[in-house]
Amino acid sequence: MAQTGKIPATVITGFLGAGKTTMIRNMLENAGGKRIALIINEFGDLGVDREVITGCGIAGCADDDVIELANGCICCTVADDFLPTIRQLIDRDTPPDHIVIETSGLALPKPLVKAFNWPEIRSRVTVDGVVAVVDAAAVRDGLFAHDPAAVQAQRENDDSLDHDSPLEELFEEQLHCADMVVLNKMDLLSDDERATVEAGIRAELNKPSVKIIATQQARIDNAVLLGLAAAAEDDLDSRHSHHDDGHDHDHDDFDSFVVQLDVIADVAALEQRLIAVVRNHNVLRIKGFLDLPGKPMRHVVQGVGERFSRYFDRAWQDGETRRSELVVIGLHGLDRAAISAAIRAA
Repeated sequence: MAQTGKIPATVITGFLGAGKTTMIRNMLENAGGKRIALIINEFGDLGVDREVITGCGIAGCADDDVIELANGCICCTVADDFLPTIRQLIDRDTPPDHIVIETSGLALPKPLVKAFNWPEIRSRVTVDGVVAVVDAAAVRDGLFAHDPAAVQAQRENDDSLDHDSPLEELFEEQLHCADMVVLNKMDLLSDDERATVEAGIRAELNKPSVKIIATQQARIDNAVLLGLAAAAEDDLDSRHSHHDDGHDHDHDDFDSFVVQLDVIADVAALEQRLIAVVRNHNVLRIKGFLDLPGKPMRHVVQGVGERFSRYFDRAWQDGETRRSELVVIGLHGLDRAAISAAIRAA
């Protein structure tokens, strides 16, 4: 419990595949007896992030401490989904010591922070801090446009570009609201690249006081991550948003759908097909679970851009239907039929 008597809540934001879920798993593994409740908001129909966390076998991580909001982007469903969930947690006989909210990679963090000023929860919960997780390797590779001149040149060369890229805007929204930026996957960068990426991120931040932490595998000590005492709900004016004029952001900029597969006999070949799909279509993220023949454990696939990781996370449970399903997330206009056929092709 914070010194104010309020339960601290940490909002973890960051683009698709930056490492938010991995960071939360590390946090739980090192909770040291602290009761941490998680609220996970995913974009897409498969609850992959919740499954990855509840399937991790971490002591003290009970299923009812991990709540998934799957009815849409959390920043657009605050009243219907988020507030009742927070009230459910804080009204428990034994409330959590800390609440961690993992937003989807497509969510705006500021509307969520604003929600902590609602009378029902303002006196009982405070935003300890907003943490933006950044894929440093993706930034190095130019997946986010920081150069306004380059954006303007692109706009001038393409009459259809009469507004900022939605990806760039989302990235800026997450940085502008942050109290801490975690630059993840820094081990993939050279020393010169690290310095360039960090300088570019620093230039985007609203406040010089925002901490930048370099890490790999999203490992960060809980003493650093939790306990920022930012009271972000009282500091909204310093967190500039493109949507402060009242305009809503539009999730029609993005599509997601689920591809169901048979048993996967050659997972390496599937990964190559997934890489080709990312390369040939406007796909940003692919993640899900696979059923491998003869294997007692579920196989997890996580991909951002053309970088994929795979691992076994837990045994298939008694009575559980073994399945292979992937959620595909990308820019609006995805050719679902072509993508599904390419993934399923053997």
